[in-house]
Amino acid sequence: MPKMKTRRAAAKRFRATGGGRIRRSTAGKQHLMRGKSANRLRKLKKNSLVDARDEARIRRLLPYEL
Repeated sequence: MPKMKTRRAAAKRFRATGGGRIRRSTAGKQHLMRGKSANRLRKLKKNSLVDARDEARIRRLLPYEL
């Protein structure tokens, strides 16, 4: 049986937490920061978790990482 390939685009965007959930970065921090408040930008720095409904789909893209 051949090895399964990891989707490299997904491997760059997602990481596993210690508890087994999938972590992702928050959207909206790449450009157009002037119109956003400092409080909003500070909250965007933090990572968030992938929704539970999407976890199975992302785990399929990352067979060995998670």
